[in-house]
Amino acid sequence: MPESHRDAADKRGTRALLNSLANDPSRETLTLRGILDDFDERGFGILLLIATLPAFIPIPIGGGISGPLVFFLGAQLLFGRNEVWLPRRIAAWGPKRDAFARFVTRLSPWLGRLEHLVRPRLARLFDHPAANAITGLLLVVSGLLLALPIPGTNYIFGAILLGFALALLERDGALLVAAWIVAIMVAIAMGILSGHIAARLSTWLGSLAS
Repeated sequence: MPESHRDAADKRGTRALLNSLANDPSRETLTLRGILDDFDERGFGILLLIATLPAFIPIPIGGGISGPLVFFLGAQLLFGRNEVWLPRRIAAWGPKRDAFARFVTRLSPWLGRLEHLVRPRLARLFDHPAANAITGLLLVVSGLLLALPIPGTNYIFGAILLGFALALLERDGALLVAAWIVAIMVAIAMGILSGHIAARLSTWLGSLAS
């Protein structure tokens, strides 16, 4: 993308950028590499948004699809990458433009409401290696938990990851910190819950053995 076009894209909000992809008649398939080229430094945010989508699909394997993708992106941030790396085969994959347009149409009203709340602030956080490492670590943990077949958790983690995605897309440091806090709280709660379940299961198995 020419530099002037990138500058213009950087000034547009997430909804406008998504609409520009959905309404581009020159593309039948929106490859991940092409999307990354369009979003430039927002690459992690847009791919995280795309990776989160299956979590909101009411199918049992939604988290199993989203989880590894989120883990993959989080690991790159954790280890200090500034640009998303994709294997060639994955980079050539992407949603059909018609399907993507339908998703954008459904998401657009929500993004319209969020645009009044999400905006660039505390942007220096996104240039700090420690902050990116924290984001990466929490995405790795969230991706692992999302991939587990735990009933009723897809929408919870999907909402958290949507917060991360919007924060990265809009360079909203305040939203990023809020996503950190919520992700940590949910991870701790899941750990405590898992401990209780494991303890009860161990007790139940012990009673059967005796």
